Amino acid sequence: MKPFLLLATRAEDAAADGEYAAFLEAGGLEPPELVRVRLESRPLPDLDLDDYSGIIVGGSPFNASDPVESKSAVQRRVERELDALLDTVVATDFPFLGACYGVGLLGTHQNGTVDRQWPEPVGPTRVTVTPDGLDDGIFDGLGSQFDAFVGHKEACAVLPAGATLLATGTACPIQAFRIKSNVYATQFHPELTVTGIVERIRVYRDYGYFAPDEMDDLIQSIESAPFDGPSGLVRSFVERYAR
Repeated sequence: MKPFLLLATRAEDAAADGEYAAFLEAGGLEPPELVRVRLESRPLPDLDLDDYSGIIVGGSPFNASDPVESKSAVQRRVERELDALLDTVVATDFPFLGACYGVGLLGTHQNGTVDRQWPEPVGPTRVTVTPDGLDDGIFDGLGSQFDAFVGHKEACAVLPAGATLLATGTACPIQAFRIKSNVYATQFHPELTVTGIVERIRVYRDYGYFAPDEMDDLIQSIESAPFDGPSGLVRSFVERYAR
């Protein structure tokens, strides 16, 4: 099997390594089957997409909708590189799954509206699959509704022209969408388990997602009502596109 490619942007080793482990587990992949590039530490190398089964973009402390002048030089470089990559991904309809930050990247690239109108606090949210989502098959095994972990400051407020809405929610109306046939973005984190989100809560305690003195209570509330999360979506993506 050709490997999948994980493009990561988390500078903190604990969060970056936890994300990689989460996608391995959720996708049923072994390390050789998921190549990781940490874009926050080095430029995106020249890629031949024919070498890969598909691309996954993980979450990030970056916000695509922030004013350009407020972004670090690293974030500006990362977003230039990913924007250029998305030119090819969308043009060729290459298999792509962007989780959380992927919504900002893909939504912006496709001229949707990404802003801070629909943030969600860290924790579980209820996701409802649309009829188009049920027909797509990427949500197979998850039912018409499921809970997933979120924690984001920006979201897609208006879908790009031609995008297909796959999942929605009360707190954030655009939870997943598709461009063409094979390019996906989810606002929620399909890879996250309770252990994974607790680890991220500790890492990102001071990043403005919640009041730092509320961290212990937040962790307790999540651990008191655990669930497995929609990892089947990652597995569906992997099984569909592995080649």
